[in-house]
Amino acid sequence: MTQLSTPQAELFAGTARIDITPPVGIYHRMWGAATHDQATGIHRPLTATALVLSSDQQKPRHTQYLLAVDHCLLWPQEMRQLRQRIAASCHLEESQLRVCFSHTHGAGLMGLERAALPGGDLIEPYLLDLASRCEQILNRAIAELRPANMLVAEGHCGLAANRDFRDPQTEEFVCGFNPRKAADDKLLAARITDPAGVLLATVVNYACHPTTLAWDNTLISPDYPGAMREVVEAATGAPCFFLLGACGELGPRDGFVGDTEVADRNGRQLGYAALAALESLPPAPLTHFCYSGPVTSGATLGSWEHRPLPETARQQTAVFCQLTVSASLRYGSEFPTDEQLLQQRDQLEQRRLQAELAGNETQVKELRALIERVDRSRIRSGSLPQGTHYPWQTQILRTGQIIWVLLDGEYYSVLQTELRRRFPDWCIIVGTVVNGSTVWYLPDRQSYGLGLYQEQASVLAAGSLETVIETVAKGIATLCEPDSRTPAENSAGAVE
Repeated sequence: MTQLSTPQAELFAGTARIDITPPVGIYHRMWGAATHDQATGIHRPLTATALVLSSDQQKPRHTQYLLAVDHCLLWPQEMRQLRQRIAASCHLEESQLRVCFSHTHGAGLMGLERAALPGGDLIEPYLLDLASRCEQILNRAIAELRPANMLVAEGHCGLAANRDFRDPQTEEFVCGFNPRKAADDKLLAARITDPAGVLLATVVNYACHPTTLAWDNTLISPDYPGAMREVVEAATGAPCFFLLGACGELGPRDGFVGDTEVADRNGRQLGYAALAALESLPPAPLTHFCYSGPVTSGATLGSWEHRPLPETARQQTAVFCQLTVSASLRYGSEFPTDEQLLQQRDQLEQRRLQAELAGNETQVKELRALIERVDRSRIRSGSLPQGTHYPWQTQILRTGQIIWVLLDGEYYSVLQTELRRRFPDWCIIVGTVVNGSTVWYLPDRQSYGLGLYQEQASVLAAGSLETVIETVAKGIATLCEPDSRTPAENSAGAVE
């Protein structure tokens, strides 16, 4: 090997940022174990960042509109309303819009069904304002659309840890740090510049649940992505777009706390790792690193240098195309019906009232958490299509030598490690909790039957993740085939 290429793309890009922090006092209870209902203050502001990617400034249908939003997720109803409002206001197809949640568990639960609870009356006006603010930054990013180059570096960060831990006393699995099992520590960091070399934005793609802050935290917070962005943006002077990787079984080693300094420390750890990766990128786009031959000195040295890409390679950096892939995924047989969930809730509520009358605060707290778990299961099941199978579908985007796989739901990290293993010559960016989490968790096959929370929260049967991997891999292989079309031509298709 005498030359190395950095994954890169020639395209059009625009970006913008806005504050989306909810008002103090809004309904905040994300965690079942929490004893508070309303937010008491703000740790760090929540933000929304728009990133518009296009093959051509004059062809809006060849454009992808990405929004990085500091929330855990939105339920399907709220998600549809948000996307419909934004798409209509910005005059774009809803299928072109991807809302990439940072998945922070410190932002609050923005469900309209919470309206009657303390602070719940603030949710609906906040969601309307959120849509308006997202419309503003998308329009600003569209106005800023200009020729750009995107280069991606690979780095590593030890923030993420496996969180499928077997309790030594009860021998049941809990969702907590497992020191015996390795975690995927890869991060991808991208630099987007205009032709003059001005930095427009950076992108950080990393897989780790933003669950530093948990039930003891009463503050609105972006969790670790907030401090991560602060570190990166202080050094680069440009917005940082965070994209959460496949982290169904991954979370911070130090998490489930109420101390915001722990979240900031976790964020700085990732921020410095991202900066280290960005510093490894070549000084200029459209180059590759080539061996230039031996140099006689005290030793015979091997010299390498950055050289312009050959024309054939440069043409590939300008490819901008996408396709739709789909699969039929079987529902899990153990998932209860709504009638069963209602009956279960009634029983738990009766027990809670009895515990309250008896003054058993510990039991009241536990039963309140279990009721919350049932309520969320009802929302989850109520939004699913009828039948025995879920019609899973997503779009895969290729920009130059970079493949974007942006998925609804929460996937175990084997999704990204396996795709990257199969396509070692391509940069695979995997984003999850994109446009919400209709299917919730997709654990790998061997994680079923262990009593894991992720299986209990999933609506799909064992083997679904493996089917998704195969389906996405076929789509990537199709996009990576030599293409006789012009580089900027957009393609669309379907792979079953």
